[in-house]
Amino acid sequence: MEAETLALAQEIDFSLWGLYARATIIVKLVMWMLVIASFWAWSIIIQKIILYRKARADAAAFDRRFWSGEPLDELFDEIGPEPSGRSERIFAAGMMEWRRSHRNDGGLIAGATARIDRSMDVAISKETEELQSGLQILATIGSTTPFIGLFGTVWGIMNAFIEIAEQQNTSLAVVAPGIAEALLATGLGLLAAIPAVIFYNKLSSDSDRIVGSYEAFADEFATILSRQLDS
Repeated sequence: MEAETLALAQEIDFSLWGLYARATIIVKLVMWMLVIASFWAWSIIIQKIILYRKARADAAAFDRRFWSGEPLDELFDEIGPEPSGRSERIFAAGMMEWRRSHRNDGGLIAGATARIDRSMDVAISKETEELQSGLQILATIGSTTPFIGLFGTVWGIMNAFIEIAEQQNTSLAVVAPGIAEALLATGLGLLAAIPAVIFYNKLSSDSDRIVGSYEAFADEFATILSRQLDS
């Protein structure tokens, strides 16, 4: 009997495709959802890594220009009111408000410092929103896909027990395929969740550091303008 059971078990295809092909329609849908979620997570991860690398490079390049001693008005005239770099856009927001705050006679309108700070804060908020867009999707994928995979596993095991009851046979050849295809759903759920959680934490930390550098630059720039106002 054991030899017959082992022979039947060896004839079963336990490859990933074989497990998928034998799964019920519900488990197949769960697997497809997890595969799509995994690709979605990796697309966000790759996009953010490229975006953050470019943001850091642009910020470093602009910092060198800003602290090179070049007059701020000349620097603003060079980059224009709608520059491509994120640090440049924050600088441009402050400079545009600085210029708007001058009267025709050359004097300054009251409350210029507060308006310049608000203008740069709004610019930072816009950059922050763009930098952090998609991170909540990563968090959602990381927190939900294990449970989606577990649902597929529970459904697959339930059907495996139903098949055992119908055949009234608890041999390995009957039990193993259903359990294996059910556990595949959990494996796919973890495969989607683990990278999503790891990179969500890393990218969130990177985003916070980049935004922190923008806020530090805005404070330094506001201090420079405040000195000019006082003088």
